Amino acid sequence: MSSNGLDKNDVYPSATATELFKFASRRSVVHSTKGIVSCTSPLASQAGIKILERGGNAAVSEPFLLFPIPLDEFEADAAIAVAAALNVTEPTSTGIGGDAFMLFWNNSTKKITALNGSGRSPAALTRELVVKSEGVSTGSLPKPSIHAVTVPGAAAAWVDTIEKVGSGNVSLAEVLAPAIEIAENGYPVSQVTAAMWKNGERELLEASPNGPEMLVPPNQYSDQVHAPEPGEIMVMKNLAETFRTVGKEGKKGFYEGRIAEEIVNAVKARGGVLELGDLKRHAELGSEFVEPISMFVERFGVDVWECPPNGQGIVALMALGIIEQLEKSGAILPIEQLKHNSTEYLHCIIEVLRIAFADAAWYVTDPHMLKIRTSQLLDKGYLAERAKLFNPKKATANFDHGSPALNSSDTVYFSVTDRDGNGCSFIISNFAGFGSAVVPKGCGFTLQNRGANFNLEADHPNVVAPNKRPYHTIIPALITKDGELHTVYGVMGGFMQPQGHVQVLLNMLGFGFNPQVSLDAPRICIGGMALDNSVLVEEGIAESTVEELREMGHTKIKLLKGFRREVFGRGQIIRVHYDGGRRVYSAGSDMRGDGQAAPLL
Repeated sequence: MSSNGLDKNDVYPSATATELFKFASRRSVVHSTKGIVSCTSPLASQAGIKILERGGNAAVSEPFLLFPIPLDEFEADAAIAVAAALNVTEPTSTGIGGDAFMLFWNNSTKKITALNGSGRSPAALTRELVVKSEGVSTGSLPKPSIHAVTVPGAAAAWVDTIEKVGSGNVSLAEVLAPAIEIAENGYPVSQVTAAMWKNGERELLEASPNGPEMLVPPNQYSDQVHAPEPGEIMVMKNLAETFRTVGKEGKKGFYEGRIAEEIVNAVKARGGVLELGDLKRHAELGSEFVEPISMFVERFGVDVWECPPNGQGIVALMALGIIEQLEKSGAILPIEQLKHNSTEYLHCIIEVLRIAFADAAWYVTDPHMLKIRTSQLLDKGYLAERAKLFNPKKATANFDHGSPALNSSDTVYFSVTDRDGNGCSFIISNFAGFGSAVVPKGCGFTLQNRGANFNLEADHPNVVAPNKRPYHTIIPALITKDGELHTVYGVMGGFMQPQGHVQVLLNMLGFGFNPQVSLDAPRICIGGMALDNSVLVEEGIAESTVEELREMGHTKIKLLKGFRREVFGRGQIIRVHYDGGRRVYSAGSDMRGDGQAAPLL
């Protein structure tokens, strides 16, 4: 054990010819002693590197994704630079019109801080209004509804991150400068992003009259406005101007004045009830710095950290806790003794996640309106009771949420690191692709539709209500071991995110895969963009395994190939170990995206 709390065996052994490229990406792990930016866009990675080189600190953020960046004392600055650049290069997933969450590891104090940068519903939005407007009174608020647009929290999160955990060496305007340069000069669009853009083209044109701002004007390739093709240059001057305003005026530049007025106009034009007062109120309240939640995973000797509700990170922690209880009771073999992605292993993962989601779907809502404590849901005794629902032989038709308050034991991406050992896991998203696809005039971004995660059941804890934060899917993650930073990681993709966190973590710690192989490995996903009983299985998992799972009762199971594999998310990992007292970062970047892990020289 080193003085830094990491074992020598945290250095991965040389791979055999068979193991080197175990899965399909054929990418190698990227190593650095100074820092790494890992995200879904090479251009965005370079934006983060620029800020690090100028003395900014590390912080990571992604749209629907995560970016790991190891750096000096410059984390938060670099993370925001990457987040802004991703808004330019991947607006199909992320943007300043969305929300953001962050976990920040301070290597000096050995403390972790969580930031909740999610916005609230309009003050005038009530369940009665939505029911009358949409003609539905059960289930979730419809995604296409204008009432799904909540106040964007990302702009405030960027400003608050720079002010509260930034290095102080660079201004917000300087942090946003690389993104402004990319947006104003234009950039050739990457392959996966181009496909996503094409999928959202009609939405952009139909959601508001300003949709063409987010498309390529008629040119030699087409006489119509159109989604950019791979390699076609996209210029986003309006977005550059938005960033310039925020860089100069801070939160006031976004939540008051021209940009705020255009946001309200765009929403009201479609029958929404968002007012200028809603935006100003968010700027005054700012982002919320909160205590993170964690689970000690005894078998691996690590603490896994997530942001607390209204984020869904608690799903990953509950699932890991239930797996630990199943191992202790003998209901399953220890994870490392199971064959990776075998029928037995995947059945366990599927059922455990379904149990955790059953609780989260009922209890997770605005943190100020929670009816139970998160500690109750993470209590070992409660998780042991929930583990008893697992049947190792067959799938259970439905799992109901538990009642932790009644339990006898009172139970219940993008990442960055720097030379000083700080770490930041930061994630930002529009929710469903372009979100609402509504473009405020002259602003160059779309508004999120995060309110689609509100429930319409009158007695549901997450029922839509005024000034309320909904259940949130985006979650950064971080791992510590013996009080030291071990890994910064995350997997973007709606309800896939906690599922990805669990599978990637078990790949690393249970099966000994390196960061890149851990991301390359085929994954499963429950429900995709909706929480139901369907099970989606990624190409690369044996068809015989799929059939065996079907025979166990997972009847709504489907094997996905090609671009449809986007449902399995895109992850980033930066892991830390020490060689002779020197800190080494090892990073992987998901093959399902266009990005890379970029080391700092």
